[in-house]
Amino acid sequence: MTTFERDATSLRPPWPFTGRQDELELIRGSVAGGRHGIVVTGPAGRGKTRLVTEAVRGTDCARATGTPETRDLPFAAFAHLLPDTVSLHRAVQLLSGVRLLLVDDAHLLDDASAALVHQLAVHGRTRLLVVATEGARAPGAITRLWTGELLPRLDLEPLPREETAQLLAAGAGGLEALTVSRLHRLCQGDLRLLRELVGAVREQGLLSRVPDSGEWEWRGPVPVTATVRERLADLLDRADPGERATLDRLAFGEPLPVDADTLDLGALEVLEADGLVHIDDHGTASLAHPLHGPVLRSVAGRLRARRLARTPSDRTAALETETAALARAIAETDVRAVPAPVGEWLVTEGMGIPAPHAAVRARFARLRGQLREAASWAREGLRTTPEDHPCHLELALSTAQSGEAGRVVVEGRDNLEPVAARGGGSGSVNRDGPSAADSGTPAAPSASAVDPGTPAAPSAGAADPGTPTPPSSGAAAWWAAARGDLDAALDAVGAEPYDAVRLGAPERAVGRLTGVFAAHADALAQGDGPALDRAARTLEERGFLLFAAEAYAQAAQAHRDPGAARTSRTRSVALARRCQGARTPALAGLVLGELTARQRQIVTLAAAGLTNRQIAEKLTLSVRTVGNHLYGAYTRLGASDRDALPCLVELPEAQPA
Repeated sequence: MTTFERDATSLRPPWPFTGRQDELELIRGSVAGGRHGIVVTGPAGRGKTRLVTEAVRGTDCARATGTPETRDLPFAAFAHLLPDTVSLHRAVQLLSGVRLLLVDDAHLLDDASAALVHQLAVHGRTRLLVVATEGARAPGAITRLWTGELLPRLDLEPLPREETAQLLAAGAGGLEALTVSRLHRLCQGDLRLLRELVGAVREQGLLSRVPDSGEWEWRGPVPVTATVRERLADLLDRADPGERATLDRLAFGEPLPVDADTLDLGALEVLEADGLVHIDDHGTASLAHPLHGPVLRSVAGRLRARRLARTPSDRTAALETETAALARAIAETDVRAVPAPVGEWLVTEGMGIPAPHAAVRARFARLRGQLREAASWAREGLRTTPEDHPCHLELALSTAQSGEAGRVVVEGRDNLEPVAARGGGSGSVNRDGPSAADSGTPAAPSASAVDPGTPAAPSAGAADPGTPTPPSSGAAAWWAAARGDLDAALDAVGAEPYDAVRLGAPERAVGRLTGVFAAHADALAQGDGPALDRAARTLEERGFLLFAAEAYAQAAQAHRDPGAARTSRTRSVALARRCQGARTPALAGLVLGELTARQRQIVTLAAAGLTNRQIAEKLTLSVRTVGNHLYGAYTRLGASDRDALPCLVELPEAQPA
């Protein structure tokens, strides 16, 4: 029997369980063998109940649940498992024969039930899986389960951005990267709020189709749902008129310096102490929760909004500052996260951004391995300036490196290699990888710079060493790599020596790189696994997650020690998962290493085009078993469906008949 959650407007089936594989395995291991169980805690809405339900699926498990209405009734949570009248001693005896007991909402248990759970943990005959909400008042007998070290405790962290994307893909269909990031940022791990917002956005018609894509995007206001209203009511109840005025000012202008004439320092101190405002190390104030700003703006009214909103000149200056900060980070070859809220706000409100800023954002995201986000930023720039070559280039590069066979539109024409075909753009924007920026002499960043740095190095083998290769070479190389033609890809590398390293030909980059990129090239040329690991760690520390994943993958091939190779492979896979579908030659075939033998077998057959039924007949399995194995493999591989498998799997070459 399937139960659907009912809301005011529709019946919504539950989303498929997605992600949390490490936590799932930890919980299953804690209630198996000679283990006594585990306590799972976390804030409301984080998915604790769904996680433990998935962990015990298919097992013989007794269940009990605490409720606020029965906290004064002894053994109320266990009424279905115990006689009408029973002592604590007798209750322990009766439940000691239960193999596995799941206790949900344990913070709401009556005292007798809490004491029963504690005694079962002391005796250790029953394996316990206890779920409690963090921050809620819980009976002492429950909190002593972990403070007294009777059971280990798993404090559930917010779902990472990449797993949030997988969850949204499984439950809500194809949402583009900036929409996924916006939802992840607003909900901060509250999966119930995530689902509620997605439902409201759909029902209010706020989703629109991304041109030339099967994805949907959300721009514009945040729907004020029941959950959002509750949070807003709590916010406003805690603020007096002066504090409310400060919150409104921040909602329309954050971040703002604390010494700004428009901010009340006394109110700021109170709001910071209450956890409603965050003051950073640079002395700028912003709202602590990303949902508060959109909600406060939505209820401000037109006149108040007009009075508080930043002027266009204010936005322009702030956006130029953000562009310069991002460009400086690229020039300094350190692409760890840089706060840039103004650009994000302009996009989410549907106001559009200048192409130069969009190109820098796209490049910054791509260097961080956020390929789908990079493509989304490039598309935003092309909306305002359809002919912008840097945005076209970033769109082509991010799409090619994600292994997508999608189409990129240039001047209204479908073209799989738009930049390569046109040869347009300035030479300063085409270098894929930070080879020039790592030369040690970057140019001063500016608000309009896309790739500040020294001029591109001359192409290896060029007739005239002083003439750089066409600016389209970087895009052409990666589109060739996406087609599987590595020879053509290397021929097109030209002025991008680090591309040659990433494509497995470090000899083409000799003497043309510096710093960690030169170290990566030297280690690969020498087949030095430990040195490749060191280069990968440095790349990861600087935020180049895709480059680090590729270096670890190359290290896995270079290591002679099988244990070291497995470690490098594991690190590569973990980083590749965070790179939004990256499919580059260095990662080819790597992802299958984390699957079970049966999953690898089934995935390979599915990628070759066999249906579930054909696979079941070939391997003598049930169709349902094949489907379960594929679903588990999708989660581990970061794939949304069967169509993505050929990009992940190195298929065997066809044998002659």
